[in-house]
Amino acid sequence: MEKIIIYQVFPRIFGNRRKSPRTYGSLAENGSGKFSAFTPRVLNQIRQNGYTHIWYTGVLEHSTRTDYSAYGIVKDHNAVVKGKAGSPYAIKDYYDIDPDLADNVYDRMKEFEVLISRTHDAGLKVIIDFIPNHVARQYHSDAKPLTVSDLGQNDNVFKHFDRDNNFYYLPGQGLTLHFGAKQEDFEYSEFPAKATGNDCFSPFPGQNDWYETIKLNYGVDYMHGRKTHFVPTPNTWYKMLDIMNFWADKGIDGFRCDMAEMVPVEFWQWAVPRVKERNAVCFIAEVYNPALYRDYIHRGHFDYLYDKVGLYDILRGVICGHKWASDITHCLQSTADIRGNMVAFLENHDEQRIASDFFAGYAEAGLPGMFVAATTGTNPVMVWSGQELGEVGMDEEGFSGLDGRTSIFDYWSLRSLQNWLNDESFDGSLLTEAQKSLYNSYNQLLNIAGKEPAICKGAFYDLMSANAHNPFFNKQFNYAFLRKYGKDALLIAVNFERKDATVRINIPENAFKVLNINDNEAATLTDLFTGKQMVGTLTSACPFEMSIPAHYGRILRFRYETEIKADAHKTDDDRVYFSSNFL
Repeated sequence: MEKIIIYQVFPRIFGNRRKSPRTYGSLAENGSGKFSAFTPRVLNQIRQNGYTHIWYTGVLEHSTRTDYSAYGIVKDHNAVVKGKAGSPYAIKDYYDIDPDLADNVYDRMKEFEVLISRTHDAGLKVIIDFIPNHVARQYHSDAKPLTVSDLGQNDNVFKHFDRDNNFYYLPGQGLTLHFGAKQEDFEYSEFPAKATGNDCFSPFPGQNDWYETIKLNYGVDYMHGRKTHFVPTPNTWYKMLDIMNFWADKGIDGFRCDMAEMVPVEFWQWAVPRVKERNAVCFIAEVYNPALYRDYIHRGHFDYLYDKVGLYDILRGVICGHKWASDITHCLQSTADIRGNMVAFLENHDEQRIASDFFAGYAEAGLPGMFVAATTGTNPVMVWSGQELGEVGMDEEGFSGLDGRTSIFDYWSLRSLQNWLNDESFDGSLLTEAQKSLYNSYNQLLNIAGKEPAICKGAFYDLMSANAHNPFFNKQFNYAFLRKYGKDALLIAVNFERKDATVRINIPENAFKVLNINDNEAATLTDLFTGKQMVGTLTSACPFEMSIPAHYGRILRFRYETEIKADAHKTDDDRVYFSSNFL
């Protein structure tokens, strides 16, 4: 079993070699990365860095201010496009590829199909976005199969809601953009107005609404208490199933489903098994409401969910000094039964960069958080490209503004990624010493997390309760736990403080009992980061002492001569234990 480690890339920026981009720059001024930037050499290096999956973000054709009408693509109105490049989550054609990403626009689908094959040849699996909740205001598919009717093509626009309408309408009312969205020679016209993607059922969406999108109708009547109409099966369900099968048939390995919680779980319950029956793909849901987690896993058949309102928020708080490391325990306890289903991360396209002024201010501060994210469970972990290079995200790209994020709305390039890509040997010669150190730390950590059986499939035992009153262990800055599988036990501890720490970690008798480790038995001890080996023991009789560098962690493997067999009903697989109880 291999632990899933996802590398999220935004091709428009990832492969863009243009130097000194201009704020609010056009495609002609700032350029765009292409699929061809993901050469076999680059993909092989990504695989060597420990990743198993690559999430190509922003692949589908979306609204943009760039004029591609010469290629048969209808130009979008400026008023309903965010930024010069447009939002990759305002889909204009579910069956087509973003023309910005192709060397030859006419061959854009073929270029993506070749990229899928090239990615697989490198030993990586492919994830793309599926955006089920909303589409661009000017959605029109010119690439759909001839047998498919377009979204909204057969809608009754005189009804606010109809089970088989694909959109929601506001009969007799035209769309009005009061906030002064930039118009062209003529104002954008939409009559009757359609509901906006973020459940805004008003003809007057605000500047902070998803005004560039329209909400899809899955059979929920929002104007009458969210009454559901799922029988017979709504038309939108069939259309979305066809779209997912279209991409799964091309050989992609998974979908990251944008704002999945805004689509009724009943749809996923119906659709996901049908897609999986036809193609072996995984489904990752963007869900922010913890009350819905288990519903979307057990009923919706999602393999994985975002661990944002939970582990991300806690780790960010600890890194920034607003929370204590001991708070991690309570977070993990709350999802102990579904820990293997949670995708852990510290950055993605929605979140601020760790090194930005809005987060930690320097990239190294995030390393202990990455230790926790990568090694506490069997669950997937994700890295946003540039994170491993300490990208600061403090550019003022245009629409995005100075917000600590890497813009998804603007044509832009990142010097950190350029220096890495331009370094054909990938030996870090074009990186600063700080970037090189951070990059090597990420690569080591992710390769350990992906290859150590105790991390990939072993049991987890939290040690914080056993050290709650330990004067030689600072629960504000230090976090410690055990992982166990077969003959191996891992003692992992991290230090969120800006100075080195020497800790003494209590290991309770219960840990030896439930993990099936003999107390005080000699083992071969290996520091997995340095490779240094010695004879070591773990015992409840006295604490284990270790030093941990500032903003770092230690992973010590204790390998025993023989595997101790437990009671027949106990295994090492993916079990979660805490100091005082077993969950």
